[in-house]
Parts: sequence; C-alpha cells; structure tokens
Amino acid sequence: MSQTKTPLRGRLAARRSPDSGRLAGPGSLLTSDVGVVAPDAEGQLLAEYALEHGLRPSAQRPSVWAYIRQLWRRRYFMISFATARNVAMYTEAKLGQLWQVLTPLLNAGVYFLIFGLLLHINRGIPNYLGFLVTGVFVFNFTQRAFISTSSVMTDSLQLIRALQFPRASLPLAYVMIELQQMLLAIAVLIPILLLTGEPVTWYWLLAIPALLLQTIFNVGVGLLSARLGSQVNDFSQLLPFLMRTWLYVSGVLFSIATVSSNFKVVALLELNPAALYITLTRNALMATQRESAPGSKPYNKALCNIWHTLGHKKGAPEKYQTLSAYCHYVGANPAHFWYYAAGWAVLALVAGFWFFWRAETRYGRG
Repeated sequence: MSQTKTPLRGRLAARRSPDSGRLAGPGSLLTSDVGVVAPDAEGQLLAEYALEHGLRPSAQRPSVWAYIRQLWRRRYFMISFATARNVAMYTEAKLGQLWQVLTPLLNAGVYFLIFGLLLHINRGIPNYLGFLVTGVFVFNFTQRAFISTSSVMTDSLQLIRALQFPRASLPLAYVMIELQQMLLAIAVLIPILLLTGEPVTWYWLLAIPALLLQTIFNVGVGLLSARLGSQVNDFSQLLPFLMRTWLYVSGVLFSIATVSSNFKVVALLELNPAALYITLTRNALMATQRESAPGSKPYNKALCNIWHTLGHKKGAPEKYQTLSAYCHYVGANPAHFWYYAAGWAVLALVAGFWFFWRAETRYGRG
C-alpha cells in the first residue's frame, strides 16, 4: 500500500506532546490545561508546507531579469496610462490640452522678457528667442519628469496595496506622460524656429537621438526620484528649489561656451547632463548655434575682438554676434558631447533602476 502524506493539521498534532496538556488531535483535548504550539515549531512546519507546494511570499522581490520581463509585459498598460493621464490632466480647463503647450511657452515668454529684454543676457547670442525657447522646452522635460515622479509612489498607495505589479511601472508611466508633452512642445518649437529664420537641414535628424538619450536619462532619474520621494517626506518640497538652481547652471538662459574664459568653469557647466541635452538639441535644430560656436572657424584675433566689442552690445546685428566662431574654444571637447550624453543616460538608467528595485518590497507601506 502506498504511503499517503500526512495533512498539515495532523502533523502539527503529532508534534505536540499529550503529556503537556496540548492538543493531541484536531478538536480533542487530553487534559483541561490547554496550551499552544511553540511558535518556532509551527513556523517550521508552515515553511515546509509552503516549500512542498511551491508557495512563496507575495512580497518577495523578483530577480533583476524577472523584474525587467514583468515591466516589458506591462508596456501597453504604461502607454495607455500615460495617454489617459495626459487627456484627463486639463479636462476641466477651458483651453484643455492647449495648456500642455501654453505652459512652457509662457515660461519662455517670461524668461525672454526678464533676461532678454530687461537684463540683456541675450547679448552676443544670435536668435536669442529660438535659443531660449529650445532651452526651456528641453530642460522642462527633465524637470517635470523629476518632479512628477517624486510623489508618484505616495500618491498611488491605494493602487499599490490593492494590486500586485512591478512598482517601477508607475514612475515609467509618468516619464511617458512627460515624453508625450515634450513631443507636443517640439511641434510648437519647430514653427518658432522657422519664423525666427532657422533653416531646415539634415542636422534636424540629430534631435531624435538627443531626445532618446534624454528620455533614457529621465527614466533613470525618475526611478531615483520615486524611491527618494517615497522614503523622504520632505524631498518633494525641496525638489523645486533644486530644479531652479539646476536651471540657472544649465545654459538655459545664457551660452555656456562664452560665459567665461576659465576652462574648468566652462567644462564643469558643459558636462552637466541637462546642459548636454540642451546643447545637442540646439546644435541639431539651430544653424545659428552651430555657426557661432567658438572654435567652429579658424581663429581670427581681429574678428574675435570685434565680437567682444560689438557683438555684446544691445541690439547688435547678427553678423557681429556670429563672429564668436572665430574665437578660441574654452571648455570640454564638443566632439565628445555625444559620448558624455550617452554615458549620463546609461549611468542614470542603471543606477536608478538598481536603486528603485532594491526597495521593491517596501513601497506601499506608507
């Protein structure tokens, strides 16, 4: 006769001593002194039972590759979630989805009024309006991705506690929301550049890999921001001030290549990831930026002096502003900007994913 497995409750009863006054069988007592099972003995049997039937803790963190596969299977959910959030974001506003474009445009208008017309930071920069709008739109993509993901885990506690899914789906979906808004911003940016005199060239195609690298970078910092925001309550409050400081040192309002003659200062500002993506996008879409970049033409002391004396004056003609191309270049090698941008993207993605994945079982505890 084949041996059958003893039920879990029977095995628990068998492990109990009848002499101790504990349960000798389901529902029966040997003495009036009822005891309880030792926690370690019962826990050991439960662990054996779970192992025997292939059970595992529901909050167990999967391996990295299993986690990536889970995220890939939910890619359609993330895209649909991002689209739905974008549609619903301005539903109650009279202008509706136009605010997705009006918001960065109004920001660019305020910056142009203050820094371009009042403070005259635009001196020496050809087509400052296109220069400024491009910088604001590109930086706004990273800034909004950083800020929106910082509170996504705390704002989604009910969803996290109700359903079992890879938590990284939420910050990834929010980065997709910002990507969709960035694409709308580019649709507005292109007519602005054309109206300001920028020609359509093959260089425009380089904006695609620049945007792709920035998106990868935003995914990494979004995952990093999501975990920090879920564990540090004050992080979301501090983040806008950090973003504002980052904006002022990223060349959104001024040209980094001509801001100083100190190599270390210029190189440090240029290797800032936000500045790299802004510079690559500007160089792709704006011929005036490519043609006026210091070092883009052979050094000419006389023409460089004209740029320093006349190109910085208020209302200087564009022919003087582009003479900066004949000055010496100070800073990191522009030929390596693509390598630096790719390095930042990979570093942010790997570090952000690992940092977020390590706390996968902690999200939702509030």
